[in-house]
Amino acid sequence: MKRKILHITTIAFLIICFAAKGQEAQNLRDYMSLNGKWYFSIGDNADWARYHYNHFNWEQIRVPSMWEHQGFNGYDGYAWYRKEIDIPKEAEKLSLWLDLGYIDDTDEVYLNGEFIGRSGQFPPNFKTAYNGHRLYRLPAQYIRYGQSNVIAVRIYDKYGEGGIISGNIRLRAELNPLQPDVSLEGKWKFKTGDKNYYKAVAYNDNNWDEIMVPGAWEAQGYDNYDGIAWYRHTITLPDHLKNQPLVILLGKIDDVDEVYINGELIGQTGEINDDLFFNYGDAWKALRGYTISPHLYQNIQSMTIAVRVQDRTQTGGIYQGPVGIITLDKYIEYWNGKRKK
Repeated sequence: MKRKILHITTIAFLIICFAAKGQEAQNLRDYMSLNGKWYFSIGDNADWARYHYNHFNWEQIRVPSMWEHQGFNGYDGYAWYRKEIDIPKEAEKLSLWLDLGYIDDTDEVYLNGEFIGRSGQFPPNFKTAYNGHRLYRLPAQYIRYGQSNVIAVRIYDKYGEGGIISGNIRLRAELNPLQPDVSLEGKWKFKTGDKNYYKAVAYNDNNWDEIMVPGAWEAQGYDNYDGIAWYRHTITLPDHLKNQPLVILLGKIDDVDEVYINGELIGQTGEINDDLFFNYGDAWKALRGYTISPHLYQNIQSMTIAVRVQDRTQTGGIYQGPVGIITLDKYIEYWNGKRKK
């Protein structure tokens, strides 16, 4: 695997090369079972995603189980599930994931009224994701620690069985998570194709699609797309981070990437190449962490992040987190801890 990292200290370079050797999937443990009764309604209403919506007059059905076996035989169309859960204050130290097993056909998931993920594509451009395992990170900024939280799941079933049909439905906690100081998970601007000026700060991306990061682009309406695509996101850093060395975390990307901040290349993993027989190696396994040169964020009001990605086959895009900004000290501490295990 060819690895290039720019503007980086020697110690950080060694740590990032260690990370690049390949990572296992998230090391998750069971945290809270969500199997059992959920509130359920057929139909579709945007208000049903809201935290304060009163769902107590809805029916309750078992999860996981297809809705056809619970009084809705033959029903195809939209339906919603809702469930309240208490997440204790102690969970602030954890990185939590929502495991929804397998859903037929497509879904959108909300936490306390905030959109956190999607699999498949809803009509009119319907694409099923019935065979995809649903595992969504719960962004810490949306969690009400020590309080009641509401999970709302919007589902569309085209035919046959429908709903949250199988799996072990639960919250899972990531062991030894790499937690950024600023999370960048959520909606980014996204466009397939390749133009050099997509990296420019002044470029207007208002007409681009929105996509959830992290998440494979195939699960978000770009089924079977292989090639080059761009992500863009603009942020304002908190003042307390502007005088510290920083690293941008971009999780895992399939296959290779180039990362620009304010139009300047700060690093890449692998090499974007038009040769169909060019070997990407294990670039898709590498956890991306690139140091940011201070001149790109000190005394600057905002940072525009542009990520150029080339995918050769199967899964594409920024498919796994964490995604965010972290201090270099915390990043080094994390990898030192990994080495000791």
